[in-house]
Parts: sequence; structure tokens; C-alpha cells
Amino acid sequence: MNGVVLIRKEKEFTSFDVVAVVRKLVGQKKVGHTGTLDPNATGVLPVLLGTATKAQDIIPCHDKKYRADFKLGLATDTLDIWGTVTEEKPSSVTREDIEEALGSFRGEIEQLPPMYSAVSVDGKRLYQYAREGKAVERRARRVTVYSLELLSFDESTQSGTLDIYCSNGTYIRTLIDDLARELGTVGVMTDLVRYEACGYRLEDCITLDELKARTESGDFCFLHSVESIFMCYDALQVSDKQAQRFINGNPLDIVRTELRDGVEDKKIFRVKDRQGAFLSLGIVDGNELKMYKHF
Repeated sequence: MNGVVLIRKEKEFTSFDVVAVVRKLVGQKKVGHTGTLDPNATGVLPVLLGTATKAQDIIPCHDKKYRADFKLGLATDTLDIWGTVTEEKPSSVTREDIEEALGSFRGEIEQLPPMYSAVSVDGKRLYQYAREGKAVERRARRVTVYSLELLSFDESTQSGTLDIYCSNGTYIRTLIDDLARELGTVGVMTDLVRYEACGYRLEDCITLDELKARTESGDFCFLHSVESIFMCYDALQVSDKQAQRFINGNPLDIVRTELRDGVEDKKIFRVKDRQGAFLSLGIVDGNELKMYKHF
């Protein structure tokens, strides 16, 4: 079985837990995912099956969209509501204060990864150091926040909701912690939903229980094609002879394809046969279209 299963991850499941359950339900050994989602977070988790696992290192879109709840006046060691409280501080922030501060967190910013994260330092995960009570030096990382909007804020409870569209590697917990400190207080994330990841949307996902019911009934319509991972690339249709030549690993002469009028070097295409079946990814190299990745 080759393709993508879009799982709506529930709370108290790690991303590894989800992969293990999917592997068992579909009877597939080669299973992976496109990006870790914290145990207490919910939402889109694309799971790759079979040849789709070959796409893990070349997924073209790792951008994510989140909806995050937060509370000001409270800090924990994990930067979310599920950690150990480390500080409580009176907070009287207004909606206008937050709206003004958000500007500093849009665009390209630097973030210090939280200690309770899967970032590796000297071959060891940060959360492993944290559980041992050790703090290690961390390097700030550059991430991009494409949009950041305050959806709601209750001044009486100092609680609100943010909508975030960001690049891969952005820690929403850290964003909230940094925002709170910019406002002169502290804050924690209280809930997180990832509603878009790698181009896939939450409304297209199914739960693990739904996956179980469908596999037991023999209904595999939940499976998305390997090609769906690469829809941001233009499609290139080739002839039957070219298709056979290409999947055998031979390059195609650009002037003998639809690209004869000129194309940007190193551009990647979804190469398809005359019937519209996805063959592989191809990359322009001078006057030739070469195999980039075969699935």
C-alpha cells in the first residue's frame, strides 16, 4: 500500500504512537510521518505508507497552520499548561496591548527551542536533558511567521486564541512565551490544533477509530496518492515511449517535450504518462529532464 493517510491526531497520542497504530491497522511495515505533533496537541498528521516514505526528505511544503489557546500570568517548565508551574505573575494586559506586540513576531524571527523539545544537542534530545534536571546551551533558530492574528482575548481571564501560519520548526509554545514576556508578563499555551500541514487540511483527516473501521470493512478510500504530496509542482505529460525511457532512468531531451519553449533550470515537475498516471519527479538539468525521485 503506497500513499498518504491523513490522521486527525487526538490528545495523549505521540506521533510515534499514531505511526505504530497505522502500521498495525494497514499491515504495512514502511510507515512514517511528516512532522512531530506534541502529545497534547491535536490535528493534521500526514502518515506516509510504502513508497511515500521516500518523500520524507524532499517534501516541498512544510508550512503549518495552527490555532492556539493561551493564558497570561502563568509560566511552566514546558511552556504549556501541562507542565510544572514555575512562576505566577499578575497580568492586566489588554487586547490592544497584544495587537500592538504581535507585529514583532511576524516575518522572520529567531526562536530558542524549548528544553522540552525533540531538538538534538550532542546526540541527545533536549527533553532528555530536561527530565534529568539539566539545562544545556541552545542555539536560536530562524523561523518565519507568515501570519499571526489574535482571534479572541478575554481581559478578565487573561486568556485568548491565536491563529498562526508559520514555517517548519516554529514552536508555538515558545512564540506564546516570548509574546507574554514582550508584554511584561508570562504565559503558557493551553491548547493547540494544527489545522493544515504540508498542504493537507484538517477537514480531510480521519481519526484512528475511523481508520480502524474502514480497514476492517475493506474501504481504503482514505488513501491519498503519493502524487498529492507534490501538487505544488507543475505537471508534465510525456508520450508512451518517453514514459518508458524515463522510468528506466534515462533523461529526456527538453525540446522533445512540452517544455521546448524554455524552462527554468533545476525546476522540478510531476512527470505523468499520457493516461495521467504519476510516474516520478523530474528535474530540469540544462537541456535535459532527469529523474529526481522515482516512486
